[in-house]
Amino acid sequence: MKLSRGILSSWRGVLAAAVLGLVVAGCQVSDLPKHMKPLSPKLVAKIDRMNMTKTSPILVRIFKEESELEVWKETREGKYALLETYEICAWSGELGPKKKEGDRQSPEGFYTIYPAQMNPKSSYHLAFNLGFPNAYDQSLGRTGSFLMVHGDCSSRGCYAMEDEQIEEIYALGREAFRGGQRAFQVQAFPFRMTPENMAKHHDNPNMPFWSMLKEGYDHFEVTSQEPQVAVCGHRYVFNAEAPAGQSFRASSACPDYQVPQDIWFAVASKQRRDNELVQQILAQKERREQREEDWEARKARIAGILGRDNDDAAAASPADATAPAAPKATGGETAPAAAPAEDDDAARMMLIASGVPVPEPSPRESSERVVPAPGQQAEDGDEAAKSTALALVPEAANGAIGLGRRAASGTAEKVGDAFSRVNSVMPWK
Repeated sequence: MKLSRGILSSWRGVLAAAVLGLVVAGCQVSDLPKHMKPLSPKLVAKIDRMNMTKTSPILVRIFKEESELEVWKETREGKYALLETYEICAWSGELGPKKKEGDRQSPEGFYTIYPAQMNPKSSYHLAFNLGFPNAYDQSLGRTGSFLMVHGDCSSRGCYAMEDEQIEEIYALGREAFRGGQRAFQVQAFPFRMTPENMAKHHDNPNMPFWSMLKEGYDHFEVTSQEPQVAVCGHRYVFNAEAPAGQSFRASSACPDYQVPQDIWFAVASKQRRDNELVQQILAQKERREQREEDWEARKARIAGILGRDNDDAAAASPADATAPAAPKATGGETAPAAAPAEDDDAARMMLIASGVPVPEPSPRESSERVVPAPGQQAEDGDEAAKSTALALVPEAANGAIGLGRRAASGTAEKVGDAFSRVNSVMPWK
């Protein structure tokens, strides 16, 4: 039985589709050019989960100090949400804007990326040109060229990513262009524009420029929508509507523009709260630094007081070491009793407190001395000479005790005076 021409044609179509399917199935992702690699299934699933589409618009934010690049994507409700954060592998220079060719500074500001700025044949794997200098940069006479976000983790004024990261960022931009986005915005900041960071860098010469960038940062934060950026009077303006028949010119004075009231109010409220926090942080920092400065001054004064007292005590100690002789004991009299041990210890402690060097007593010398009775027999030698020698022991003891008491009395006055002066400079006064 012969097949009709229509049925045969249908079978040919099915066969062609099958062959095409086999060809496509045999084509691996790794065989595709790097700029044509599709988004990973994992990222596509995340996009869908976040109520976005693969081709919805994107917006990029860069933070130098944190070395982070964010890709935001528009949801089906028309608001932007953070899709991915990538670590920047390298950026050049220091915090602050790029000003001239060769300064090796990575740009800061608001830049617009059109399809023509995407470079699939970059020497740095993949890249897109930031478009520096923009209208604002040009109005200030700034120069530079070929400032990119690219791969290869090597920067000479650019923002460099790992190759795998730039492939994904490039693909997100490519898909957004396919979905109809004319251009995507890149917002390059020195740091996250939080009150803490604004206070941290408050004395940086670039702060007026950064405060202007923060205004655009705040517009995006409060609206979750891409701010409309214009330049007039050598400054950025955001979500500004020029009067009919007038326009924004970078090097000319700004027209009497208007910002939608709801946006203006939301931004002004955020800026007021942020400014109050900045002032609080700076006031706390100033108080902390003043306390530290006061404490260092007190420590220096205390060290000076104690140092002078130690010098005075050291100078006075040779004179105090000389004491008048005590009266001699007669043969039938009992030697005067030694002062209590606690008096001796008190004198010693006062000497130590004043800084006067006090030798440690020998255990032998500190043991109890026994004075023989007048009639006791000596084991050898002349009895009269022995009695005379023994009689000198209480005299020496009395002299030492007297010296200790006098030293303790004088030292107590010095220590008390030193403590009074130290107390006068301590913070509880």
